Amino acid sequence: MSAPDPAASTEHQLLVVIDPVARRADGESVRIAKDVLCAGAHAKICLPDGPEEFARALSRRGHRRLVVIGDDRALLRAVTVLHQERNRVRGALSLVPVGPAPALELARSLGVPEGAVAAARSVLDGAVRWLDLLVDDSDAVVLGDLRIPAAGPRSGPSDRDTGTLLSVWGACRSLVRTLVGPAPEPDAPREQRLRVEADGVLLTDLDQPVAGVRVSSRGGAGKAEVVIELPSGDRLTVEALAVRVSGPDFRYGRDGQVGGPVRTRTWTVRAGVWGLTLPPAAA
Repeated sequence: MSAPDPAASTEHQLLVVIDPVARRADGESVRIAKDVLCAGAHAKICLPDGPEEFARALSRRGHRRLVVIGDDRALLRAVTVLHQERNRVRGALSLVPVGPAPALELARSLGVPEGAVAAARSVLDGAVRWLDLLVDDSDAVVLGDLRIPAAGPRSGPSDRDTGTLLSVWGACRSLVRTLVGPAPEPDAPREQRLRVEADGVLLTDLDQPVAGVRVSSRGGAGKAEVVIELPSGDRLTVEALAVRVSGPDFRYGRDGQVGGPVRTRTWTVRAGVWGLTLPPAAA
């Protein structure tokens, strides 16, 4: 009797969903990743043209292991679909990150290898790590950090770009001071009035201004880390299963997207409900 074909096992049957943005952004990396995956497993390739076809492909994957080739938004879209299925056994996926560096920050922070070859090999040889998920009361998910800055979610330059701009600002300010006298200082950070509750315990109320709020479930402990930044520069840090924020209309940033304005929103941790394939050392 001949030995069983390893490609016939569920472990070696892949559904590779290639996000259209990745195909346009870096077709060569997509081709390399596809070649590595097809050489190591029996891979069915799916090329959806939009979000609806993307979701439909995921729902029809059967027992195949899901592999997404794309950026952070493609990852968020896939996890959202898996969350809506409410099935932990099927809620695991692999990611081959393809796209410009700013669009892959979340993937890097989660431990996904950079580069098409390394990431594709991790899909074949890695192990699933089960992660916590932050879900709000509108059923939207958060994979990275949730932020409520006092001045509203940042949609401009990245931290790296901001550092460059500050250096340029410093040089220009020195030049202006030399030519015409002292230049005006940048505006002071804005403050925001928010009521923040963690597991029903009041942390700040509307009579106490805050400089920002950050919530993250990436610690893997089944609870979210809640950090409240005060105008004085101090920070209040607690862990909680649920965080409720209310106050005047506020916006919030999550995984490169902007939510709101809302007056009340609650985020709850769902422990170990989605899995991501990572290199053995990271998993």
